[in-house]
Amino acid sequence: MINTILIFPIIACILMALVKKKAFDCAMVNVYAILHFVSSILLMFGIGKDGTIPYFSVDNTNLIFLLILSLVFLMVAFYNNGYVKTFEYPDAKIGHYSFMIMVFVLSMTGTILSSNLGIAWIFIEATTLSSAYLIYFNKTKHSIEAAWKYVFICSIGIALAFVGIIFLNIAQGDLNTLDFAQLYKNASAFNPFWLKMSFVFMLFGFGTKMGLAPMHFWLPDAHSQAPSPISALLSATLLNSAFLVIVRVFKILDIAQCDVWARAMLLICGFISLFVTAVFVYHIKNYKRMLAYSSIENMGILAIGTALGGAALYAVILHLIGHSLAKASFFLTSGNVLELYETKRIKSVHALMEADKKTGWLWVFSFLAICAFPTSVLFISEFLMIKTMLVEGHYVLCALFVLLLTIILWGIGKVIINMTFSKLSEDKAPVIEKNRKKLCFSMVAPQFIMLLIVFILGVYIPPFLNDIINCAMAGF
Repeated sequence: MINTILIFPIIACILMALVKKKAFDCAMVNVYAILHFVSSILLMFGIGKDGTIPYFSVDNTNLIFLLILSLVFLMVAFYNNGYVKTFEYPDAKIGHYSFMIMVFVLSMTGTILSSNLGIAWIFIEATTLSSAYLIYFNKTKHSIEAAWKYVFICSIGIALAFVGIIFLNIAQGDLNTLDFAQLYKNASAFNPFWLKMSFVFMLFGFGTKMGLAPMHFWLPDAHSQAPSPISALLSATLLNSAFLVIVRVFKILDIAQCDVWARAMLLICGFISLFVTAVFVYHIKNYKRMLAYSSIENMGILAIGTALGGAALYAVILHLIGHSLAKASFFLTSGNVLELYETKRIKSVHALMEADKKTGWLWVFSFLAICAFPTSVLFISEFLMIKTMLVEGHYVLCALFVLLLTIILWGIGKVIINMTFSKLSEDKAPVIEKNRKKLCFSMVAPQFIMLLIVFILGVYIPPFLNDIINCAMAGF
């Protein structure tokens, strides 16, 4: 199964380059999404783990990340079927778009499945190269600026991560390996100084890709300028892939009993991420940019939960699932809003519920899901983190955590309510009437499915998923 999801996109891309037909390109994206999802489900049941390619494996830690990627990609691919029909581009450009989606998902899959830190680093770099074109796809002044900023900042980040890998190699002494299993086995013998130094560089390096503040500067521009399906993949799956690599490295320091240093670094980055979002969310004029800052906030929450440890690790994985699905739904729905109003400006969008009820309700429920409104699974995850802080006596951190989340909730909530329920301006009515027919079933159903999962998990977590989460906790 691992061979299949890694090799199929390579073959598909070759065929796409030869056939050069829009319908074939879109079909290949759909086939890969279905194949990826089915393969992940089979791997969840232990089917197809044997006979894998060297340096790639499925374990208790990366399985949940793989399942999230598969589900989100499947939903994005389904949405993309309707979204592509709204394009007014030549077939060749749409073909390039489909081609790079395949390469981008392959890069994220390789990062998640890598059992070697060096290979994970290579695939993280590949995600930058493949997604840069997708960010630049619309070829506007702002999109080219966002793409260059993305490439520049992430290249610096990946360079810092490489320096961290060198320091990790120095810390090993004579061992000289980047295989995670070997690193875990021998971590207790590593030099503490070089190990701590390696974590600093890798946290800042891979944290750049994860969108943690203060390395987040590329994220608002890239997410706001990319096509909505790409924004969904960037926020719901790319950030997770980088987070997994940080978790792998954090585990090494935990085994080596240098975890106090690592936890302090994660807490600092996590709270800075919340603070940055709380400050900037009140000065944003672009609703897709607002969603990007929400992603920074949620990556900060994941970092804080990882640093807390204990019961908070269960919350981290729940939050990972909930944020990925809710934010993918939010970004896909923002694509519908953009099609209706032909603008990303918050002040230019009014009476969304009146313009299109399905999009309006999806916009509202995506907000309720991401802001941890009961019964969103994010309510459970954030409640568990707050409980962990109180039980362990971190009262100041808990108060700061709740305060920052409340400020962010108010800032985003005010925007969502104004966009959804305010009075429709007369000049926008003809535009909306013209564009409403562009929104088809495939541009609504994926969000409904993902939001349904988010709210069901807030009430009932199936035993099989609970087992997967408990097993994944061992890797943190």
